[in-house]
Amino acid sequence: MRWHILPENRLKRTIRSETEHHYNTPRNLLVVHRGNCQSDEYDQELFASLFILPDKDHVLLLTCIYEICTYRRMGDANVVARLGSMKALLGIVAGAGASYGIYKLVFGRAGDAGVNRKKSAKSVTIQPGSLMAKVSGFKVVSKSDNLDPADTESSDILSKSAASLEPRHLSMLLSLLQSSPNPEERRKVLITLGNAAAFTVNQDLLREFGGLPIIAGFLSDPSPEIRVQTLNALNNLSMNIRNQEQLKIYVPSVMQMIEMSPVNSDLQLAALRLLTNLSVTDNHQHLMKNSITLLLSLLIVSNEVLQIQVLKVLVNISSNPDLMDDIVQAQAPAALILLFDGCTSTSVLLRLLFFVGNLHAWRPSAQVAEALRRRQDSLYCVLLDSSSQLHSKLPLLLSHPDEEVKTQVARLLT
Repeated sequence: MRWHILPENRLKRTIRSETEHHYNTPRNLLVVHRGNCQSDEYDQELFASLFILPDKDHVLLLTCIYEICTYRRMGDANVVARLGSMKALLGIVAGAGASYGIYKLVFGRAGDAGVNRKKSAKSVTIQPGSLMAKVSGFKVVSKSDNLDPADTESSDILSKSAASLEPRHLSMLLSLLQSSPNPEERRKVLITLGNAAAFTVNQDLLREFGGLPIIAGFLSDPSPEIRVQTLNALNNLSMNIRNQEQLKIYVPSVMQMIEMSPVNSDLQLAALRLLTNLSVTDNHQHLMKNSITLLLSLLIVSNEVLQIQVLKVLVNISSNPDLMDDIVQAQAPAALILLFDGCTSTSVLLRLLFFVGNLHAWRPSAQVAEALRRRQDSLYCVLLDSSSQLHSKLPLLLSHPDEEVKTQVARLLT
């Protein structure tokens, strides 16, 4: 066994070095302080040296060093007292050294003969408030303390601006989204991904990383707020035509979400925004043709913000001649005609007129028109048939204060 009597300025460095490499070096380091050191900080570093010893060595050396410090703190009023203390100190150290040597000899050989190494490799469990915690000078970390570097890095990523996110950050966010059990953390990740998806390069990267189905998987999350943020992220991702090819399969789920959600809710609004983007081109409009009645009904019961979003979808779909038969045959509420009024919001009224203008571009054959007239609740009868009340309401809008409204009405009357 080697004894190290170290000067103060080398003590901290030696403890650090031995601690970092204690698996590969003999665990027999005992640090003895010089008699002229009286600082509390030094006591803490002295007791810190215990942590590089095996489990069974701590109890013996802790007792030894505790008694050393007790003697060192005794009265130092005169030289005789100091010499007495020093003799006692050396006697304790020598006795402790001998005891420690015998202890190591007996238990060391027994350990070499076949003691399970896993037990000796376990670290000492220090309970907060215990003697070991007090004398070691180290902060005791409880199990509840979170020191995972991955959590810190995730927090850093979530705090970054969307423009500063790198490809590796997007990949990490997707992994975190899948693995996190914390709903609030998932919500924050979806917000970050949604903001990042506003940039074309990130729209492509998220698709290449397989992120679209990962994000869309949270459309069925039990938390309404998470579903809203999922829809917002998909909305931005859907501005990319190549992404739409993957996102089109979720249209039925989004339609069901609109139908089942509370009227004027954030869920309905976010879902309609996604459908607006997916209906910009003719490629996926046919996926929404069976939901025309749902959309027309929403116009009657929703607020202005939702009405505008519904009409954006309807205007997009009605621009496709191939879908016109399905649209005019859809069941429509009779109250729809009441929206063509000067009291209706100008933003809503203009989009209603655009929608009707698209319907007027369709010319059914006499046979089809006769078949549609038999269905009094069809959109054709409510807005297009000669018996529709719309024909008497349009002229009244020619006196509307908005010039564009008057222009659209004039086009419908000619």
